[in-house]
Amino acid sequence: MNYKILMVDDDEELLKMLRNYFELKQYSVITASNGMEALEKIKLSPDIILLDVNMPMIDGMEVCRRIRDKISCPIIFLTAKVEEQDRINGLLSGGDDYILKPFSLKELDARITAHLKREERHRIKADYRFHGGMMIDYAAKKVQVGETYLELTKLEYDIIEFLSMHPGQVFDKDRIYEKVCGYDAEGDSRVVTELVRRIRKKVAEHTETEYIETVWGMGYRWKK
Repeated sequence: MNYKILMVDDDEELLKMLRNYFELKQYSVITASNGMEALEKIKLSPDIILLDVNMPMIDGMEVCRRIRDKISCPIIFLTAKVEEQDRINGLLSGGDDYILKPFSLKELDARITAHLKREERHRIKADYRFHGGMMIDYAAKKVQVGETYLELTKLEYDIIEFLSMHPGQVFDKDRIYEKVCGYDAEGDSRVVTELVRRIRKKVAEHTETEYIETVWGMGYRWKK
């Protein structure tokens, strides 16, 4: 399959290098040099997005927040920031992964391939499940409570999908993070804790039923 990749960075030389590399890998490459241009090119429906964090006018995290409700494709942040909170903020804004500059093209290629394969597995699912008043459509990647579809970020949905497909089984926070994101990083537990809190809050707006149970000292599980 000829995947379409959107690359957003204000470093023109980096964009040129990435375009040349990934076009040789048979990707269809779209580029944008700032956040405003990225917002325009989202309509081209990329399969994956590489998004620089530090850009003038609109930074990468703000671009991610604006587009995340409109698209479900993976977003990988490109960043020179190394602080734990910066990485957490990127993931909570709707990103799926991040890679620190300067980076290896082979590592970036491997990350992109892993995310695209994961998306392909999601697309071929054609199943849905009912849990009390909740319906999870695994094919469309949507969660409905009563008559309302929840507005979930991609990582929030991925956590619901993973836990709900293993009801009653306890997973620690690191395992959940590794499963939904595909790699290990410092601060994983804090990200999962915040995402679960957000999921619970969104569900609680429509039902008193609690679906994700905290098992103290161990992690979380989906109630049977």
